Amino acid sequence: MRYVHLGTGNYHAGNARMYTDYGLMTTHPDICEDVHRVFQELTGMGRSAKLKNLLHAPFTLHSELLKLIEQEIGFAQAGKAARIIIKVNALTEPQLIRALYRASQAGVQVDLIIRSICCLIPKVKGMSERIHVRSIVGRFLEHTRVYYFEHGSAKKLYCASADWMGRNLFSRVETCFPILDEKIKQRIVEDGLLSYLHDNQNAWELQANGEWQKAAVVGQAAVHNAQMYLVEQKQLNV
Repeated sequence: MRYVHLGTGNYHAGNARMYTDYGLMTTHPDICEDVHRVFQELTGMGRSAKLKNLLHAPFTLHSELLKLIEQEIGFAQAGKAARIIIKVNALTEPQLIRALYRASQAGVQVDLIIRSICCLIPKVKGMSERIHVRSIVGRFLEHTRVYYFEHGSAKKLYCASADWMGRNLFSRVETCFPILDEKIKQRIVEDGLLSYLHDNQNAWELQANGEWQKAAVVGQAAVHNAQMYLVEQKQLNV
């Protein structure tokens, strides 16, 4: 039996002390074989490996992300469930930004959790009014990259080492791996994405004029700090 560990980045000992990441340990045979082929690709200087489950840059990741966005557009146009949630450190790649604009115009709800640089302009009528961008920097300096696609209620979820930047997608070897276990998928979606979309303590929301506005408690909404919620959950589970 083989097993592999896949992470969202920073195996570097120094960086690992500063950033938080997600990691997946799995014995899934197809994923293990994909990782084996990636290492063969790296050490053999041959053609790009044909993979079953993993997407990898600079070969298939960018084109597959565009395809996943287009599929979400198709679901929206067919009246089916369509939503995209992306959590990355930076969003600068022009083709992906244009694809997200098309998704918004087609009726897809797009939520982006971008820690630093974001070149997409949200909340512009007729262009990006269904796109919301927020940044959360709290106690932990997060480094996780998570891609969620509603996919007509099929709910596709990926974790990756790649930000949505040209250098990650075209100039580096990066991996993107699906989360297939339903319990793990549910936990990442609820605790790593939806909880962050409800944060009203550390979140800043990008406006159409390029300014960042601090999120606030609205009406009778409960105070919610996504990172502290994770700490409390960990304490309860110890």
